[in-house]
Amino acid sequence: MTSERDHRIDFFRGLALIFIFWDHVPHNPLGQITLRNLGFSDAAEIFVFLAGVAAVMAYGKILKRDGYLIACLKILRRTWVLYVVHIFLLAMLMGIVFFANSHVETRDLVEEMGLHHFITNPQQALTDELLLRFKPNLMDPLPLYIVLLAGLPLVLPLLVRAPWAVVAVSTAVYLLAPPLGWNLAAIKDGVWYFNPVTWQLLFVLGGATAIIGQRPRAPDTRSLLRQPLFMAAAVYVLLAGVITLLWRWPQIHDALVPAWLSNLLYPISKTDLSPVRLVHFLALAYVTAKLLPGSAWTQNWLAQQSCRMGRYSLEIFCLGVLLAPLADMINAMTGDAFAMQIFTALVGVGLMALLGAWLDLNKRLTAPVATHSAAPAQRLPS
Repeated sequence: MTSERDHRIDFFRGLALIFIFWDHVPHNPLGQITLRNLGFSDAAEIFVFLAGVAAVMAYGKILKRDGYLIACLKILRRTWVLYVVHIFLLAMLMGIVFFANSHVETRDLVEEMGLHHFITNPQQALTDELLLRFKPNLMDPLPLYIVLLAGLPLVLPLLVRAPWAVVAVSTAVYLLAPPLGWNLAAIKDGVWYFNPVTWQLLFVLGGATAIIGQRPRAPDTRSLLRQPLFMAAAVYVLLAGVITLLWRWPQIHDALVPAWLSNLLYPISKTDLSPVRLVHFLALAYVTAKLLPGSAWTQNWLAQQSCRMGRYSLEIFCLGVLLAPLADMINAMTGDAFAMQIFTALVGVGLMALLGAWLDLNKRLTAPVATHSAAPAQRLPS
């Protein structure tokens, strides 16, 4: 990593947004090739980790250039924007789900999306919405990001100066949270599906990566096969992939996976970011970074579409959340036909890519034009 923009971050953030959209459409065949079916972690880990990387890279520069107060104000201003977007997105999502449910007779989309709380107790639901306690399905990642970004001013100065100390404290909180039951409250005496007290570790690790990655270090000239850490990470990723694939056949899984290993692995909690999920993502990220050390491969046309979506991750995420119930509605109306499921999945990604292209074009059109000194114009004759 350097001080310049790393297009790999944009690419994998865009890829995570595609995976999130596909995973949010029930019975989507393309959801079978997303990360959650190839290992213990999924696109949520990519989203949170890269959010930490991008946030610390951006606001760390502001901290050094303009000071702590300005950095805090800009972080809190961004947090407020995310909060307003969340409220607006939730209102839009409920409208789309109610519309879709009126056109689908075979399933209750309102129940599937977790919106019955709004129907049975709308006044309390509105209050819970403002307090980030009411989060229907598909809406969990954004409130998590809001809370994590709001807490960034508390650790940013120390993270810039002593990242390992922040990682140590963050790890201690992560380990203490599950046994002590630390989580934020949600509706019906529940808790947040993405527990911010545990997921903060991934956000902090992303920020630490942004800081440590910019420090000069001697390159490792050994081949990858002779690097123990790479080999250990690669073996773990492969084993996790095999075990995940075996979940499709429970009898084969139970026959091949020893009981002691099952007791060690399960249950794999997404709420508390189970250690096997965390280690899997970190191993996968390390292997990917080693196999793709440069960003030249991101310059081809297809990769550029993902990079563009990653640059406008908030807008693309919101569009994906709104498109998922519409795609589900169309699929249900056609009896979940395989061809239609593929069609809606690809059209959804195409619309996300189009939005990214439009936002990129709009940014160029509104960018200030550089002025150059020119010779004075000749005086026209009267």
